[in-house]
Amino acid sequence: MTKSLMHFILRSRFVNQRLILCADVVLSAVTTYLTYLLTDRLFPYTMARGTFWEFIILSMVFSALFFWLFRTYKGIIRHSSLLETLRILAPVFLAAVCTGLVAEFLFFEPIPGTLLVLNTLLDILFTFLVLVLVRVLLIVLYRHSYKNLSLVHRRRLLVFVNPEKEPVSAYSTLQQNDEVVGYLRFGKRDEQRIGNVRLYSIESEADFRKLLLNHVHPDALIFQNPQDVKDEGERLVRYCEKAKLKMLLSETEEVCNGQVRPPRLNEVRIEDLLGREEIKINMQNIKNELQGKTVLVTGAAGSIGSEICRQLCTFGLKELLLFDMAETPMHNIRLELEDNFPDVKFTPIIGDIRVVPRLTWLMRTYHPQVVFHAAAYKHVPLMEENPCEAVLANVVGTRNLADLSVEYGVERFVMISTDKAVNPTSVMGASKRLAEIYVQTLSMSIAKGEIQGHTKFITTRFGNVLGSNGSVIPRFREQLLKGGPLTVTHPDIIRYFMTIPEAVRLVLEAGVMGEGNEIFVFDMGKPVKIADLARRMIELAGLVPDQDIKIEYTGLRPGEKLYEELLATKENTLPTPNKKIFRAHVREYDRAEVVAAIDHLKQIAETVDRIETVRCMKQIVPEYKSQNSDFEKLDE
Repeated sequence: MTKSLMHFILRSRFVNQRLILCADVVLSAVTTYLTYLLTDRLFPYTMARGTFWEFIILSMVFSALFFWLFRTYKGIIRHSSLLETLRILAPVFLAAVCTGLVAEFLFFEPIPGTLLVLNTLLDILFTFLVLVLVRVLLIVLYRHSYKNLSLVHRRRLLVFVNPEKEPVSAYSTLQQNDEVVGYLRFGKRDEQRIGNVRLYSIESEADFRKLLLNHVHPDALIFQNPQDVKDEGERLVRYCEKAKLKMLLSETEEVCNGQVRPPRLNEVRIEDLLGREEIKINMQNIKNELQGKTVLVTGAAGSIGSEICRQLCTFGLKELLLFDMAETPMHNIRLELEDNFPDVKFTPIIGDIRVVPRLTWLMRTYHPQVVFHAAAYKHVPLMEENPCEAVLANVVGTRNLADLSVEYGVERFVMISTDKAVNPTSVMGASKRLAEIYVQTLSMSIAKGEIQGHTKFITTRFGNVLGSNGSVIPRFREQLLKGGPLTVTHPDIIRYFMTIPEAVRLVLEAGVMGEGNEIFVFDMGKPVKIADLARRMIELAGLVPDQDIKIEYTGLRPGEKLYEELLATKENTLPTPNKKIFRAHVREYDRAEVVAAIDHLKQIAETVDRIETVRCMKQIVPEYKSQNSDFEKLDE
């Protein structure tokens, strides 16, 4: 029976606040009664016995009043601290004083002044002690019961603390079934405790392994903030990976209306270990610019395009136009937006940017004021095999959309490009560079008055996007689930990475920051070696690289670089209001020459002549040098 009761109590996360208030009032009244009974026994002339119940009623009334005013019942008893117990003293003091004074004036047999003061002081002391002792007893009982009743498996947590950045304090953001078994820091060994838990100091990986084996035996290590994860990416994170110790990232516990909202303990993601802070964007400026406007997103069903749509739905647009040729992904994003943004007016449109009549109908019907152009072929090996399609989609399609944007008065045209457009070594990179050149010449011609229009053309260059369709991390995860091997093209290949939300925030910021004819790039931090990324993912899965899971090197794919650049050598960067974003100073091109060259390129691409198509691309973009490709012979 007792064990069943404890199971019920432990499963009940919170005691009703009214019950706590009533219990405090009753305890206070009983203590008041016993205090006056004690003084009555010691000093028989204190008062008539008939007034005891009057004292109890007065004590209950004033106790209830002041406990309610000071909200002492709002606290969660098992999370109480010394400061929380001191909050009880004020209402206890006021209730005792008011009870004594009212009794002095209302009772027919007044209490002598000296005894009244003595009664009041004893009442304050005993009531405070009783309330505090009951709380301490409940805390001890709760913790003891949790240690002895195996309701569920309790996680043993080792908490990392960084005293150089913030004061060392007890870790309190625990879920119901967690227990801190130790704190960990780097430094010389000494005997210290935080609360009643040992603080361990280590200086090396050997110390860390010894700690795990001989002392704490944790189920997981807790990082208390994301910055600690990044700072310890090459030390403690590595130690945990090798020891196969799970790592968690804690978020702050929230207390709302007297109830604790459990903190989330998330597994450390590989994205958290990329070595740079997440880019911050002033979203209010973006909202001010886009609110009440009709916005078109091409490639709206893709990884970047769909995230652009999600974020645009929060800006109070007049209408959002989703344009894509992929039927099933478009259907999926439509259902998602209907569920998550029921009040947003959006229109999904199936179409191809290579089809001018379809684009013309779109512009004539909806007259978008802002265009985010994310539609493109992006996979390097596929475009190396299909260069004619890369030209028709990425170059000609962009030209179609850009020309119609000027014709129909679009205010801003934001094109998504790639770092592969800088000194390109692939068909895909060269096709995106050609698209950049075209919109630059169009923008410059508008600025010079050679073409009538007011459209501002802005280009953004991205690195590799984590989690996008076909990117390396989802591929590695799939290979891990199948038991490996993880395939890497080259031991030394490196890449810059960004998250999809970061990429989209950059697009949106560029859309309102740009004044026309700019290419925006940003500080992506340190490049990551893909082979190291593969090893870390294996280790985070609790496995040993090259033992449990093999890493195989398959060789560079056609058009693939060992490293990516962010800026062409002839383009210098300039600062912007966002310290993480830079503006490239673009070189000028003769528009007539560019238009003629792209017209010629389009004619060749439509004949599906792969070699001549690439040869023509190289003539327009002389810095385009093929790598690990059949087209290398054209560079000779």
